[in-house]
Amino acid sequence: MSTQLLKWAYEELADAGVASPQADAEVLLAHALGVDRGELRRLVVLGREVPDDAAGVFTGLVSRRATREPLQHLTGVAAFRHLELAVGPGVFVPRPETEEVAQVAIDEAAKVVGERGSAVVVDLCTGTGAIALAVATEVPGTRVHAVELDKDAHAWAERNVDALSAAVAGARAGGKAGTEVGSAPGTPPERIVRLVKGDARTALYGIDGLADVVVSNPPYVPSDAVPVDPEVAEHDPAVALYGLGPDGLEVPRGITDAAARLLRPGGLYVMEHAEVQAEAARDMVAAARDADGRPVFGEPETRKDLTGRHRMVVARRLGPERSAGPGR
Repeated sequence: MSTQLLKWAYEELADAGVASPQADAEVLLAHALGVDRGELRRLVVLGREVPDDAAGVFTGLVSRRATREPLQHLTGVAAFRHLELAVGPGVFVPRPETEEVAQVAIDEAAKVVGERGSAVVVDLCTGTGAIALAVATEVPGTRVHAVELDKDAHAWAERNVDALSAAVAGARAGGKAGTEVGSAPGTPPERIVRLVKGDARTALYGIDGLADVVVSNPPYVPSDAVPVDPEVAEHDPAVALYGLGPDGLEVPRGITDAAARLLRPGGLYVMEHAEVQAEAARDMVAAARDADGRPVFGEPETRKDLTGRHRMVVARRLGPERSAGPGR
């Protein structure tokens, strides 16, 4: 029965133009059964029957996925690096290509922690909180700040920050989730990310010049470049997609100015962009100036994601010596 259901789902999703029909069918059936994909495959090999209630849930999910509703909206979760994040309508679903953007921030934060014992990291336009939470959970010794303006996205980020903060506190307390070592029973755990609701271009004035890393996956799609995939065009919030201006970089310019304000001399700026924006993004960063008209960043560099596509611009905040490259 499970094999027949999966075959039917595969055909439905393939006919609907879903890019990964087999994988999506397995994820949805596993979700309907309340198991992971490894357990699902075991059940399929054993020829186990799918209960009628789970089969009904599954067929409904497949029908919705065939309309190109995002897989992550149907399951309520999105994988990002080692994390499982809550997602749904109103927030941008984190993408695998952004994991490499997070990696650059993580590597820099780890280096600073190794040298100084702690690091301050800022994630602007945090969305689900994916990058901020990856840094906070992968690099002990970081103080992570995340900013999100949109109320719906902020609510999803808050949910993820609270859930992972509780999980971290529970692990520290020996598995007693929801408490911290030395805290009173029922006390909410300390958040592993300081989440701020506000405009990323103007937030966090209290830490101006103190950040070691500023990382951002801002909206950067030009207004006339409507995404092809219905999952993106019809379901990702426009505020998270479109960067305004003819080149889509109006919001990123504001983010770049904020990074210049927040970073200490020698601090690293990492910003995601579209593959076709590599040169424009470098020019944007190189054009940033301080109040005296001097360049703010050293020579910007384009780096690729795991698929080999130009995905991010990286640059160091200049200091008194006025000379720095991304690798220094």
